[in-house]
Amino acid sequence: MLDDDQLMIAIQSGDSAAFDELVDRYERSLIGFFFHNLRDIQLAEDLTQETLLKVYHQAWDYLPLGSFKGWLFRIARNLMIDDIRKRSHDALIKAVKGSLPGEDDPLTRLVGRVAPPDAAIDGAELSGIIGELLGEIPEDQRLTFVLHHHSELPLAEVARIMEVTEPTTKSRLRLAREKLQEKLRVRGLAPSECET
Repeated sequence: MLDDDQLMIAIQSGDSAAFDELVDRYERSLIGFFFHNLRDIQLAEDLTQETLLKVYHQAWDYLPLGSFKGWLFRIARNLMIDDIRKRSHDALIKAVKGSLPGEDDPLTRLVGRVAPPDAAIDGAELSGIIGELLGEIPEDQRLTFVLHHHSELPLAEVARIMEVTEPTTKSRLRLAREKLQEKLRVRGLAPSECET
């Protein structure tokens, strides 16, 4: 199996099958990234297509240095920011109800870490609540959280995508976690301070 850089070199040579392989590899992850930030599955799918088309059309610009995933998510982040600016500044706050299909959603996996074991709520429901709560935290913290937890990027790569230092990225991630924990605590879905 070819790695991402080898696929990009093949795409630069005109190999459409290599592009199909990249689509298969990253489409779901991109949809999840957009959905967890915008809470609109149709928009997430549209922006995913736009991102993948941009990757195809800008393949010649890619240097195979082992950082394809970071390059891909920088494109995705920039497209999302452009779309938000076009629609309005409060577009991220208006969440569209719904859920992203799939049991391997990283937010569902994260549930076990934030919910008390005796919580009377299932993982999918709590994942939906966490998704809603993400819309209530500042954009820079939300993007950092989603890139790290949902897209499973290392902090150094998240820092490059967000164009900030790694300590700033760590701080934003910590703040996002603390705010989510507090919001879950208020809803009775996380241990209170005296129980931790």
